[in-house]
Amino acid sequence: MLIKCFLVTEKTTAELEKNVLTAIVNLKARKKDIKREIEELFDVEVEKVRTLITPRGEKKAYIKLKPEYSAEEILSKLGVF
Repeated sequence: MLIKCFLVTEKTTAELEKNVLTAIVNLKARKKDIKREIEELFDVEVEKVRTLITPRGEKKAYIKLKPEYSAEEILSKLGVF
């Protein structure tokens, strides 16, 4: 499993309005792998994945879903909201 956890902060909640999920992922995960895992786990289509390495040494992924899917709905299914 590449995705370790989803982040819910003030900034990531604002990103939800843009239909973007934010997650901490495995350091060796590639964008294509992250995209494939999200699509398989939640039965959605991913438009784009952006990644960065945080100063703490973790890899953070911003996962933008296609407009016909809802990022808020996914997090509510997980019990985050």
